[in-house]
Amino acid sequence: MRNFKNIIAFSAISIAISCGKTSEEKKNTITEVTKKEPLSIIFMVGDGMGIPQVSSAFYFGEDTPNFKQFESIGLSRTSSTSHLITDSAAGATAFSTGEKTYKRAIGVSSDTIAMPTILEQLKEKGYQTGLVSLTSITHATPAAYYAHVKDRDLHEDIAKQLVDGEVDFFAGGGKKYFKNREDGVNLYDSLMAKNYKLDTLELSKPDNARRNAYLLAEEGLPSKTEGRGDFLAEAAKTGFDYFEANHKPFFMMIEGSYIDWGGHAKDDKMMIQEVLDFDKTIGVVLDFVKAHPNTLLVVTADHETGGVSIGKSYDESGKEIPQQVQVYFNTDQHSTELVPVFAKGKGEELFRGIYENNEIYHKLMQAINEK
Repeated sequence: MRNFKNIIAFSAISIAISCGKTSEEKKNTITEVTKKEPLSIIFMVGDGMGIPQVSSAFYFGEDTPNFKQFESIGLSRTSSTSHLITDSAAGATAFSTGEKTYKRAIGVSSDTIAMPTILEQLKEKGYQTGLVSLTSITHATPAAYYAHVKDRDLHEDIAKQLVDGEVDFFAGGGKKYFKNREDGVNLYDSLMAKNYKLDTLELSKPDNARRNAYLLAEEGLPSKTEGRGDFLAEAAKTGFDYFEANHKPFFMMIEGSYIDWGGHAKDDKMMIQEVLDFDKTIGVVLDFVKAHPNTLLVVTADHETGGVSIGKSYDESGKEIPQQVQVYFNTDQHSTELVPVFAKGKGEELFRGIYENNEIYHKLMQAINEK
C-alpha cells in the first residue's frame, strides 16, 4: 500500500510541475522533440515545367491551383556543364548529387565517376526510400537517384542497379527492361529474391512487411489525353501509406513526366492536362505535409520544354477573345529558362531566392541536418 501511495504522490508532483510550465516552455519542449525526429523529404519534379506551364494551371483549371498554397518560392538555373540547355539526366543528377554534370549523365560526374545520391545517403541513415514516375522507372529522372551510368539510354544496366539499390517503394513503367532483356536475365526473379512484392498489373495495396515494386507498363504509362486516370496521385498516397505503416522517415521523389512530352509534341492539350494532374497530386502531398509537420515538400522542374508562352486567343476571323488565352510554343525542344522552386514545410525558407539547380541538393541536406 505504501508503494502505491508513493506512486500517486510522484504522479501528482509530476502533473503539478507540468501544469506549472509556461506556454512558452511547453512550446519549446514540443519543438525539441520535433527537432530530434528525422525530417522526411518529398521531392516533386514536373519534367519540362517552367513558369508558363505553372501559369497554365491558373488559366485552364476549374479550381484554384494548389501552386497557390506555397509562400516560399525561388528560381533555379538549369544549365549542365556541357550545355547551356540541359536534359533531364544532367538536371536530375544535379538534384540528386549536388554536382552539375554533362548532358545525358546519370549519377556520375563530368569525368564519369559515380557520385553518391541523396537517396543512397539517406538510406544509409535508416530512411525509407521511394520513387514514382509516369515513364519507365529507368528513365532519366528516377534513374539519377539510384544509378550511375555514363549515358541515360543504358536502360538494362540502370534496371539492374535499381534491383541492387533496394529502393523500398517504386512505381512506374519499364517492364521490358526487367524481363525479356537482351542479356537474358530475369530481373523479376531478382526483385522477388530481394523480398519485393512485385505487381505488374495494378497499383495494389502495398505489403508493409516487404519492399514494393510496381511495374505497370512495358515502357511509359499512358498520358492524360490517352486516359491515364489518377495514377500519380494514387501512387503518392500508396507510398505514404506504406511509409507511415513502417514508422520511419522517408525520402520520396515523384515525377510528373509528361509535361515535358507535351512540350516536345507542341501539344497544348496534353501539356495543360499534365500540369493540372501534377497540380492535383501536389494537393494530395500538401495534405500529407499539413498532417505531418516534420516533412519538407519541394516542387521544381529539371528544365522548361517548348519555350512556352501564354498569350492572346483569337477567333476564326482574327478577332481577340478578351476572356480567353492560348498556349504558344517557341520550339519543340528544351529551353534555358529559369524554372520555379516551391517549398512547404520545415526548412521551406531555404528555397527562396535564385540559385543553381545543384544547390537544391545542398538545401535539402541543410534542412535535414539542422537541429
